[in-house]
Amino acid sequence: MSDHWYENESWYAPLQQKEKTQGEPGRKSVKTKKKSRFLAWGSLLLSLLAIVALSLIFREEPAQRQPTLPTPRLEQPRTTEQPKAEPREEPKKEPEDDADNESDSILDKLPDSFREFFDALYPMDSSSSTSVRIPRGELPAGARMTLETKVGESLDLKTLYERCSPTVVGISGYVDGKISYSWGSGVILSEDGLIITNTHVIDGCDRATVTLFDDREFEAKLLGADGISDIALLKIEATGLPAASFGDSGKLVVGEAVAAIGNPLGEEFRMTLTNGIISAISRDVNYKSRTMTLLQTNAAINEGNSGGPLFNMSGQVIGITNMKMISSGVSIEGIGFAIPSVTVESVVNAILKDGKVVGRPSIGITVGPIPESAAKQYDLPQGVYIAGVSEGSDAQAKGVQAGDILMKVNGQVVTETRQVSEIKDQFQVGDELIFTLWRDGEIFELSVALVDTNDVYG
Repeated sequence: MSDHWYENESWYAPLQQKEKTQGEPGRKSVKTKKKSRFLAWGSLLLSLLAIVALSLIFREEPAQRQPTLPTPRLEQPRTTEQPKAEPREEPKKEPEDDADNESDSILDKLPDSFREFFDALYPMDSSSSTSVRIPRGELPAGARMTLETKVGESLDLKTLYERCSPTVVGISGYVDGKISYSWGSGVILSEDGLIITNTHVIDGCDRATVTLFDDREFEAKLLGADGISDIALLKIEATGLPAASFGDSGKLVVGEAVAAIGNPLGEEFRMTLTNGIISAISRDVNYKSRTMTLLQTNAAINEGNSGGPLFNMSGQVIGITNMKMISSGVSIEGIGFAIPSVTVESVVNAILKDGKVVGRPSIGITVGPIPESAAKQYDLPQGVYIAGVSEGSDAQAKGVQAGDILMKVNGQVVTETRQVSEIKDQFQVGDELIFTLWRDGEIFELSVALVDTNDVYG
């Protein structure tokens, strides 16, 4: 059939022919009238058949209009391998005649092996180290980051933007002179040019520039870049800059209003303001074989926002944005993350003192919580799953293995990553922790010494 079937001679032809002969002189015979009437009814029947055929040809199946979304994961600029969020569990609809049919349970969808399940839930990244080759700058004597203890008056968004946007900068990273190798955001810490951003924004770069709110551009020197916390500190030669005020993220509550200012999707959208709330506090997120404890917000966060500030409504920086949830390249709106200001303060002050974070104790393991569905399906004990053990750690030397379940630390039950970190942070490098571990149905204890983070993740 022609693509333009309506232009060809078709079932319209008999009716057209009839109209043409109606004006001709002379009397038609009964036979001619019957023939014409037959042709008219025939053409009508053909038209109906054609309409039905066309509707079948061009009909779209409902399944094609409603594609299934892929499993969510996390996104950071220029990162090729991203951490995955927990697999989305969507219960199957129970049959109307058997609501108690357990065969439709989500548990039936889990892999046979619990190790296979956790390998997908907490993927390990072998390329977890960072490399920043930007020329080093001299550490400023006596410089220190502090958090404001009081929260000021609440500002409307217009006033907040006017006051705070001049403290936000754009960060451009380069490799071998290649322009626009990376693009991110940053925030001014001091009037003399200290700039905070994310380590992943400048990871792999040998040069970086900072663009101020007034379009002035400065070459940046590196003071330090910490891959564990994803916090980096740059220095530009400038004075009289509008420095940001930093608040205490430890005082935040879920539901509190926040705003982000940054440079999403590149230079074209510089100084974009978005707002939302704090959706969760102390959210454990697995990234590059390590677990980060972050703030969760529904303020729009996109590529290029990384390294920029998350403000409370008093205009204080309470977090540094660093990642968002995506789904196979399709953004999932309303799930963004930021590094808490209390973490930023600790890391920045360590960099200002030594150029890196030293003396930070590390166990050398990557852990994650055990979903209730997995615990029931695989008959697992209460605890946290050990997804990886770092080379060079005492945990590796003592025989801790990926696939073990850490039930207790120094006799304290642990079910969240945060709990393990809180216990660890009470001790120093060289101190020992007592682990209660489960492995293949057996429970045993091991003594594990804390090591310097740089020794296992440097």
